[in-house]
Amino acid sequence: MAEKKKIALVTGANRGLGFEISRQLAKQGIYVVMGSRKEALGKKAAAQLKDEGLDVESAVLDVTDDKTIKQTVARVIKDHGRIDILVNNAGIMIDWGNSGERLKISDVQKTLDTNMYGALRLIQAVLPYMKKNGYGRIVNQSSTLGSLDFISNGGGTSAPSYCLSKTALNAITALYASDLGRGNIKINSASPGWVRTRMGGDSAPRSPEEGADTAVWLATLPKNGPSGGFFKDRKPIAW
Repeated sequence: MAEKKKIALVTGANRGLGFEISRQLAKQGIYVVMGSRKEALGKKAAAQLKDEGLDVESAVLDVTDDKTIKQTVARVIKDHGRIDILVNNAGIMIDWGNSGERLKISDVQKTLDTNMYGALRLIQAVLPYMKKNGYGRIVNQSSTLGSLDFISNGGGTSAPSYCLSKTALNAITALYASDLGRGNIKINSASPGWVRTRMGGDSAPRSPEEGADTAVWLATLPKNGPSGGFFKDRKPIAW
């Protein structure tokens, strides 16, 4: 059955936005490989969606570890022949409440390793297969907190390492979109807004379903869809 479907790889998929993105993609008839750092949590999450009648599987995938990336991508290609969609959702926020003045280089390095380098590792791992098949949709899960327009107009830096990492992630989107041109491989950044997840907290105004919508939309764009943009609620926003 899976061979007749598009194949998506979602990172950080065992909970929160990654879980909901996986659910929504699978509901559209896409076979989803749910990446998770911890095998047990990944299997539990995949089992929940399977119980809903959805076609998913779990995979051990630590975006800071080249070995697990290579192993997982190789297995997906072996089992399914391709990767059509990549959603770089895995992310961390470890310095909320901090400021640029008190910024720790160690926090920046750790955050970049997951939020920016992790996405870059995955892009480089899957892009050759997308080029071979002439099709690809890459979604980088960013944040309004990474918008230079937002930051420079009083948006604040309550999580400076996180802000920097998402700004860098947006730059990766723009860079690869420029390289890829106007073909049928598209890469975009998505801002989910403030969502009720473990990271966002219970006070956030948006549900995971609402937060996942733009990423799912970008992951399923038609051939004439945009590339190289930054979107929230399916609308372009400023870098």
